[in-house]
Amino acid sequence: MERTDSSTRENAQENARRGTGSDQLALDARVQEYYAGLTGWDEHARLTARSAQGPLEHRRTQELVRQRLAPGARVLDVGGATGVHAAPLAADGYDVLLVDPVAEQVARAAEHGTFAARVGDARDLAAPGLALADDAFDAVLLLGPLYHLASRADRLRALREAVRVTRGGGTVVAAGITRLAALVGGGYEGFRPPTWQAILEHGEAPSDIAFPAAHFHDAAELAGEAAEAGLSAVVVQGVEGPAGGALERVPLADPEAPALIDAALTLARALSTTPGVADMSQHVLAIGTVAP
Repeated sequence: MERTDSSTRENAQENARRGTGSDQLALDARVQEYYAGLTGWDEHARLTARSAQGPLEHRRTQELVRQRLAPGARVLDVGGATGVHAAPLAADGYDVLLVDPVAEQVARAAEHGTFAARVGDARDLAAPGLALADDAFDAVLLLGPLYHLASRADRLRALREAVRVTRGGGTVVAAGITRLAALVGGGYEGFRPPTWQAILEHGEAPSDIAFPAAHFHDAAELAGEAAEAGLSAVVVQGVEGPAGGALERVPLADPEAPALIDAALTLARALSTTPGVADMSQHVLAIGTVAP
């Protein structure tokens, strides 16, 4: 009860500072609309077919995740969308359960037929109909939920749920969209200059863009949230590296795309934990261990 009361106070304080733009119920509704395809967006295509950035992000994320997985590990993919990460993991013998709040995405994920897919919220993995037990997984992936949660208290709630369902010694991988992504060509050029200060100082996402962003992280903040949620030995990795934003403008069908992706991967691998440079990626991953 003490944790719940503390989270409630944190939410109230942050909501008071951020104002009506922090209405999480409205954000949750926007998430449903956006990822159900009602706005024309296709999250699966973003990572597989839209531009050279998508395969770069996908390949590097898979690489970083697999470094922490033992053969046959049981993996929970929270916010797993259409299964773009779950499917290749399942194909390689991992026991995967995908959870996503958008029923349309869960239905598409289930079409793979190689892993289970269920509707659920990252903030409450014990909810009726889901009821995930403590210590049930070897690894939990949060590759989307955190940047759709406006308050630190809600992000900590999602991270703590991930920790709860992960066995001792297991791994949690949590993604954030970086604050610098808005300024290094990552697709957020539409942000008006007056919003830049709020993004850079507080991670506050503009409310007048189609993408239902709630919060942008920097590497230090994401590491701090992961540690506060109970993870140890937290390392934050830049995913796409400093070339990722530029690849947004390269169609995947471009003959030069494969070479550009390989070059960007080389940069990303070399600089992924370099202070400051990690924040130039569009996404960062906090990777930590659950205490035994």
